[in-house]
Amino acid sequence: EFIGISNYVTALSDGLFWRDIAMTVLYMVVTVAIELVIGFAFALVMHRIVFARGVIRTSILIPYGIITVVSGFAWQFAFTSSNGFVNGWLPFIDDGFNWFGDTTPAVIAIMVSEIWKTTPFMSLLLLAGLAQVSEDMIEAAKVDGAGWWQRLFRVVLPNMQAAIMVAVLFRALDAYRIFDNIFVMTSG
Repeated sequence: EFIGISNYVTALSDGLFWRDIAMTVLYMVVTVAIELVIGFAFALVMHRIVFARGVIRTSILIPYGIITVVSGFAWQFAFTSSNGFVNGWLPFIDDGFNWFGDTTPAVIAIMVSEIWKTTPFMSLLLLAGLAQVSEDMIEAAKVDGAGWWQRLFRVVLPNMQAAIMVAVLFRALDAYRIFDNIFVMTSG
């Protein structure tokens, strides 16, 4: 029997559908914003480091190379109330706190695991953009008396605009279609 677009009408009129869309958008915005800041810090470190450059770049990229399901199980264990280490590290959390007992702490745990895993990808994209910024322009700004923050906001970031947009776009699309971490850590 042909039903036309009634499946879409049913989905679009369901409150649960819109709540899940809102949660996904919130998740995407928060994780991508945090990954952008931390990834940029990592990119700055990797760009300026001279000693053991290859080893440091490789070690920062290790979390991104771990299979997502394995990472999800590891973080699920870390946030477990009975034998996970996260509760012990956070002094304001009780030792028996159940991260997966309610929506908000479960989303925070999932966000932490995703940020840990995908920040290296963001830093790699930003490192490529940072490599395109002319050292002559930075040196000229330094000679003109610009401080570190002025050089960052008036020279480096404007010249990295394309790389930042690509990094944010890739991560936003990837974060929007998250499934595996949620399924592994919370069983859906």
